[in-house]
Amino acid sequence: MATEPTIMPGAEPFSAAGDRRGALVIHGFTGCPQSMRPLGQAFAASGFTVEVPRLPGHGTTVEDMAHYTWRDWTAAADDAYRALAEKTDGVIVAGLSMGGTLTLWLAQRYPQIRGIVLINPAAEVDDFSALGDGVKAMIAGGQQFMPGVAGDIADPDSKELGYDRVPLAGMASLIDGLRTLKPALPQIKMPALLLHSVQDHVVPAGSPKLLRETLGGPVDYVALQKSYHVATIDYEGAEINQRAVAFAERVLR
Repeated sequence: MATEPTIMPGAEPFSAAGDRRGALVIHGFTGCPQSMRPLGQAFAASGFTVEVPRLPGHGTTVEDMAHYTWRDWTAAADDAYRALAEKTDGVIVAGLSMGGTLTLWLAQRYPQIRGIVLINPAAEVDDFSALGDGVKAMIAGGQQFMPGVAGDIADPDSKELGYDRVPLAGMASLIDGLRTLKPALPQIKMPALLLHSVQDHVVPAGSPKLLRETLGGPVDYVALQKSYHVATIDYEGAEINQRAVAFAERVLR
């Protein structure tokens, strides 16, 4: 029987027991709960019942992550949502990057979700078509990994706990996931808070544009001027926390 991989210190999931309002907080591709812990703690400090899960293959080793794909990450997000919904009266879901993509995936499956917080989410598959072609070519050539995308942060005193490489099969599966999700975006009717770093070096600006134009519910858009992609632990992290909690309190009132 294979042994479980060791979780990196700081990459552990975060949970907090609170009232009957639930907040599910989802980290990004090759990252871990470390980047979302401050947001989870902000929800907890305001009394929410909080879950910040660790997605399969994350927060361990990049070789471990190579065993998992979009199907595993959607299943983990689904499990986390169902468990939180069972012990609360209403849930909001918040996600960064691929965590935002998973938030959208949950939102189209569960219309009873009360609101979604999207922080630099990946959504516009057309922006990743060239990357997808390159990934497929590398896989066909026998490669398993490409250089990493973690750590896009403006604040030099802040560091993301993430991998320095990307498993190619996982990246290919994520792009395929975006392709299937895009047609469902108009079906997502609950309120959304969309926080977009104008200097994002990971997710192109086509994703926030697409979401503002196609989501089926009201979208509150906030442009983050000082932060890069991992905005939750960048210069505007405290503002993100404040806005996300205020939004959640409003939609769960």
